[in-house]
Amino acid sequence: MYPVDLPSVDDTELTLASENYLTSLKATPSSNEWFGSVLMTKKIAITPANISQLQLFEDDHPACTVLALHPPHDQTQVLALYLHKKWWELDDVLQTSSKSRSGLQPVQSIMERLIVFLLSQVVERPQSHGEVSFFLHPRRENCKVLWKDGQAVGFYSVKHKGGLCDSWSSRCYLLPVLDTVLVRRSCRRRGFGLQILHDFCSSFSSEDFLGVSSPLSSSMVAVIRKFLQKHEEHRERLYEVEAPGGWTQRRNIWLNIQLGHYTSEQTGGAVLTPVSTRNSNAPLVRASAQFCDVNQEGSSQSSEISGTGCCSAAHADVPDFKTPSRPQHVEESLKWKDASSRKPNIKSSEEMQKWFKRARRTSMPEEHPCQKNIHQQVKTQT
Repeated sequence: MYPVDLPSVDDTELTLASENYLTSLKATPSSNEWFGSVLMTKKIAITPANISQLQLFEDDHPACTVLALHPPHDQTQVLALYLHKKWWELDDVLQTSSKSRSGLQPVQSIMERLIVFLLSQVVERPQSHGEVSFFLHPRRENCKVLWKDGQAVGFYSVKHKGGLCDSWSSRCYLLPVLDTVLVRRSCRRRGFGLQILHDFCSSFSSEDFLGVSSPLSSSMVAVIRKFLQKHEEHRERLYEVEAPGGWTQRRNIWLNIQLGHYTSEQTGGAVLTPVSTRNSNAPLVRASAQFCDVNQEGSSQSSEISGTGCCSAAHADVPDFKTPSRPQHVEESLKWKDASSRKPNIKSSEEMQKWFKRARRTSMPEEHPCQKNIHQQVKTQT
């Protein structure tokens, strides 16, 4: 069995176990503990100098941390995690022996949230300058983990309609929004991105409109384009949005792909990376103030403030908001191809003269009584 299959613990128990172990380790510095695995060429000494506390969530009150073991000279690399009173190799934490964990499964336990953290912060950290990384998710983020052959291969997170956009204002999301998406590099180009988009759209089948957090990465545009080519019924549903998702903060993704508003690099083939732009130089998040400043550049999509159209948090418990009707110019734009392909109705010269006469009569303003008298006098004189 793996950590995710063992009896669940809460965040308080997880943090307390980490603190107690680290305290005991510091009290006996000559314990001479070592960690090794089949994949490691040499064992690593388990000392306080090789251990750090990783902060799991964006909101650290109360704090939720887990111990990570690093090589002596590279604290950005995680070799093992301290869970259930023992050290587990990183790959083992991302596996399951439960056959029920298959496909996309909702995140419920603290260990499943730990898997989301590891995928976004540790396992799939940017390898090049062009790639982007995630900031920490909130403690109660709505996520689903994608399981394949007993291994966690990806996840996605959603901002629900009516949920708060941030922790310091009363703005609420006006539609469900696909906020973050990740598929492991070793599992890309196997249709998992399309599977995630289909699951997201199917989960909110009663909603007329769905959002995807802005800005879209080039790889995400490529995946959405391929998805909408196969599923025409979702072309008028998917919008790139900024929080909270009012009509002034939306643009139809399929329409903008057709109009060429995304670059050729964005609409071409690419691997799947996070939906929203994140800070590509973000350090590994530890339980320290210097690593968890939510005001630093590249804050998470859920923390961005832009535009208007937000609704009060007092309505957060309303089961369903009245979605504003789609502006007329959006409907007309989506059908511009059909309109341009129609043949003009050519009238004869006689019909055109009659039409212009009717137009002049209907467009002329009503005359003043004095003007009517003058016209009558002129007619009698002539």
